Parts: sequence; C-alpha cells; structure tokens
Amino acid sequence: MRIVGGEFRSRRLKTLPGTATRPTSDKLREALFDVLGARVAGSVWYDCYAGSGAVGLEALSRGAACAVFVERSRAAARVLRANVAALGVEPRCIILNQPVLAALPQATRPADFIYLDPPYSAAGEYRRVLELLGKGVALKAEGIVIAEHARRSPLDAQYGGLARYRVLEQGDSALSFCRLSAGG
Repeated sequence: MRIVGGEFRSRRLKTLPGTATRPTSDKLREALFDVLGARVAGSVWYDCYAGSGAVGLEALSRGAACAVFVERSRAAARVLRANVAALGVEPRCIILNQPVLAALPQATRPADFIYLDPPYSAAGEYRRVLELLGKGVALKAEGIVIAEHARRSPLDAQYGGLARYRVLEQGDSALSFCRLSAGG
C-alpha cells in the first residue's frame, strides 16, 4: 500500500497482516481524491475505522490541515502511529484508540470530511454511525460523509438528516457521498 498523490506520493505504508482490516485500494483512494479535488486543502478530515490510516494520510498528503484517526484495534493503532511517524505528520494528527460510536460524540473539531469504512465484522455499525452523523454530530454544516461499502450492498438514501447525493463505483467497492439536508 502506498500514498497515491500529493506531498507524500509513492511513500509506502505499513499495513496490519491478516484480514482483520480491509485497506481501501489505491485505485479507489485515487478516484475519491480526484472527485474531491482542491476542497481537501485546509480541511479537517476524520478517518473512521482507520486501520493503517491510508485514507487520512492521503488527505494530509493532499493538503488537509488535520486528520483525526479513529481506530478501535490496538494493533491497527500501533501500525497507524508508525505510519504517521514515518511521514512526520504527528502535529497534524489526532489518533483516538476507541470505538467510532464513542469517539464521534466527543469530537472537539467539526469535520469537513468524515470517511467510514468499517471492517466486515463491524459492517452493522453503518446504520448507527450514519444516523448519528445525520444529527450533525462531529460534522460541519457543509461537511461531507463518505462511506465505503460493497457495490452489491448499497446504503440507504437517507439516515436522519444525512442524505446521499452521489455514488462512485470502482470494481467491487462503492463510495456513497452524503451531506446534511436543509432540514437536517
């Protein structure tokens, strides 16, 4: 796994061995950041279920001001800390070693972008996390939530005040882009 673009382009990242985490592919990350473009610069980015931190580190490489990584697994958090240290971006990172559903309500920095990619064993959390975000928790009013999921398992169009406005498909994966609706 490597950083696809920006300041740290082509830098390799450590990953957790085994199938406990499901890294976002280089192609999918490249497509994501091509869609978001210049909006990433200066943003606050949350990488939830962060694993190795590839998505949040990609955001930092492309100019995000801060990345908040939320990862429950201690082993994955160790790998994440090693990747953050290897890139020398510690001052721009916050690493929360706790469950996403516990971390988001305590967020002190509202996010411009929140990226969700729970492991297969936690996929049932999508609804609860998206409904929480639909209440405006941790998200700026104009913020965007991006949820990675299997292409064959689409997410609902609405979760409380959070409405899907775009789906990007890449191979077997898909990204659902959501934002707070006017009433949310």
